[in-house]
Amino acid sequence: MRFADHLSKDSIRKFNQLRRAARNEKEKTKPKQEKVNWNDMMGTNRDTFKRVGGRVRRK
Repeated sequence: MRFADHLSKDSIRKFNQLRRAARNEKEKTKPKQEKVNWNDMMGTNRDTFKRVGGRVRRK
């Protein structure tokens, strides 16, 4: 049997009101996510080096 089968209609209504209030509160306090620069994270904007005549030079 379900949980709702054991409750009266009034108590189910109160329970649903509490659930809605909790859901609305979560949506209000949701933190903003900062944007991530994935090119910097993956290292695609870094300098590349090449060995030229025994020295390491920036490409």
